[in-house]
Amino acid sequence: MTTLTARPAGPARPPAGPPSPDRRRRPPRHTSGMRAGKITYALLIVALIFSAFPFYWTIVAASRSNAEMAQVPPALTPGENLFTNFEAALAEAAIGKALVNSLVVSGSITIGTVLCCTLAGFAFAKLRFRGRNALLALTIGTMMIPPQLGVIPLFMLIAKLEWVNQLQSVILPGLVSAFGVFFMRQFLVQTLPDELIEAARVDGASTARIFWTIVVPVARPGMAVLGLLTFMTAWNDFFWPIVALSSQNPTVQVALRQLGGGYVHDQSVIMAGTLLGTLPVLLVFGLLGRQIVGGIMRGAVKG
Repeated sequence: MTTLTARPAGPARPPAGPPSPDRRRRPPRHTSGMRAGKITYALLIVALIFSAFPFYWTIVAASRSNAEMAQVPPALTPGENLFTNFEAALAEAAIGKALVNSLVVSGSITIGTVLCCTLAGFAFAKLRFRGRNALLALTIGTMMIPPQLGVIPLFMLIAKLEWVNQLQSVILPGLVSAFGVFFMRQFLVQTLPDELIEAARVDGASTARIFWTIVVPVARPGMAVLGLLTFMTAWNDFFWPIVALSSQNPTVQVALRQLGGGYVHDQSVIMAGTLLGTLPVLLVFGLLGRQIVGGIMRGAVKG
């Protein structure tokens, strides 16, 4: 007969209770993030003040009279003569026609540059063809040539085409830029995976369809950045428009040269015309601001 012996009872375990504060799971600490301190915000505010003060001073000068701006110390608050100075600027120079011409010229150059440079950037970034690196080096090399060297042959060409004092003489030479080609090429190299193009080709998509359905949506932030830079460059261009156009058919920068004539320059009228010429650029920046920030961030982080 087998007998069963009970094991000696061990020490009683305490009942399970709530975990001690030391054993509670603590939330992970994010040590990799960077937080801006008070000094950073102070520096940003100072930089903002220095950057915005010229534009604010333009508004103040455009809304005051020439005698008020000649006082010492000058006024630092906007006055009541803004619309009067606007009317004087519009009457003294062809600012209205110049604004329309500049919008046509800058808009056409921006659309053409963004489209052509995106096409060329896509070809240099993702397509394989003979002489690609040599053509890219030649394109970048043209950025080292001063544009003043091509003024005389370019003017001879537009004179032969009878385009002098016509807007196409300013539009066509700026439809493609070497900087834009290089910029879009670098942007697409970083943001457009080769797998997307290979998958599209497996599905039977042509190169044109790949460009419009895959490349353009991916390149939209970079196109916005290039569009803003191109628009500002074309809008502020003075050298070539004053050569190719006359005072009867000017752009904004050429028309502003006509303001403030006489022995005493009316600085208020000049500032009013300058303010009118600056507002379209601010409008374009407001419309493309989000795309510009997204393009800069996407271009800064590869992946």
